[in-house]
Amino acid sequence: MNILVVGGGGREHAIIKKLRENERVETIYALPGNGGIAQDAVCTGIAATDLDGIAAFARENPVDFAVIAPDDPLVLGLADRLRGLGIPCFGPSAKAAAIEGSKVFAKDLMRKYGIPTARYQVFTSSAEALAYLETCPYPAVVKADGLALGKGVLICEDIAAARAAIASIMEEKIFGASGSRVVIEEFLTGPEVSVLAFTDGKTVVPMVSSMDHKRALDGDQGLNTGGMGTIAPNPYYTPAIAKRCMEEIFLPTIRAMNAEGRTFKGCLYFGLMLTADGPKVIEYNCRFGDPEAQVVLPLLKTDLLTIFQAVEEERLAEVPVEFSQECACCVMVVSGGYPAHYEKGKAISIVPSAGAIYYHSGTARRPDGALVTSGGRVIGATAVGDTLEAAIEKAYAAARGITFEGAYMRSDIGQRALRAKEG
Repeated sequence: MNILVVGGGGREHAIIKKLRENERVETIYALPGNGGIAQDAVCTGIAATDLDGIAAFARENPVDFAVIAPDDPLVLGLADRLRGLGIPCFGPSAKAAAIEGSKVFAKDLMRKYGIPTARYQVFTSSAEALAYLETCPYPAVVKADGLALGKGVLICEDIAAARAAIASIMEEKIFGASGSRVVIEEFLTGPEVSVLAFTDGKTVVPMVSSMDHKRALDGDQGLNTGGMGTIAPNPYYTPAIAKRCMEEIFLPTIRAMNAEGRTFKGCLYFGLMLTADGPKVIEYNCRFGDPEAQVVLPLLKTDLLTIFQAVEEERLAEVPVEFSQECACCVMVVSGGYPAHYEKGKAISIVPSAGAIYYHSGTARRPDGALVTSGGRVIGATAVGDTLEAAIEKAYAAARGITFEGAYMRSDIGQRALRAKEG
């Protein structure tokens, strides 16, 4: 089989490496891919949002199945486009991808169908939003409606910070059209949990839970990033909570999407907060999380392509999906200054560490073949161990072997989870 994988980051590298385990897979085309993915797939350089270019490539090359990994092309309707060409896909339709593409849609869906989430208000003008800030409780959360590279959520400790958030999103348009509407919602407290789930619109199969580390600096300080590291499973996500999430959140969400004529087929990401009042949805994503995929997929025992095909053919209930009982940790090595200003083109050296997996996020190859940085998040070092402690230790040993000018990593990935296990 020849497979087309859309995307060029660490999540896509994790998907491609897992697909490579299937002996039926011959060629994997990565659009666009990156410097590390080039070792596992044929990289094309076609941008993930170039729907015309991707469609043309799919027509001109032997493609038996497509995997659309990033949010942008899904929201733009790439899955619909490829299915229209007769190519089966893993990834939701544009109508279903709206669950991530519009936070207003997602919040209204939860309100309509009684799915637990934070209280909120929606605003289409900065004047109305600023007036509301005079009366709302703090901290408050301000969210741009549309996609914003994972950076469109601002936690505001006071009214001054909230005013600045509204100004930057709605007036300065730092996220472009994504900031035409904003959601202002109550600030929830409690442990955060990420749960990715396979679904064919009928059956929901949650994957092993994970814990992301969004802030740039140790101790969960600094700016929000796309993710500085992850561990799995998340110790806060107990069997009792998992049961409650299935009954109160996962299945109701799938039913709600069906009722709205937006049947969701693919990977649905549930960003959860375990509050004193029970689990609540912080956000939905219409695809694998990044870097959650980098710890969840190494623990998957069932063949990934088999699952993808079952989802597309709406027979997921027939596939026994199994995960290892081990633990995994991913440590992101990033460019100095990320997520603000950072330089690209820095030569990368990797001293391989036994048992580690290297998922490339922002790397490229120079004409002479040298590996260089091409993004803020550069490489994720992932390791699996019998215990969380062992996985963390192995992941950091691998991460320390990745060097380039300005390289940075958090030193406390997984420590909060270890404290939770001890407590």
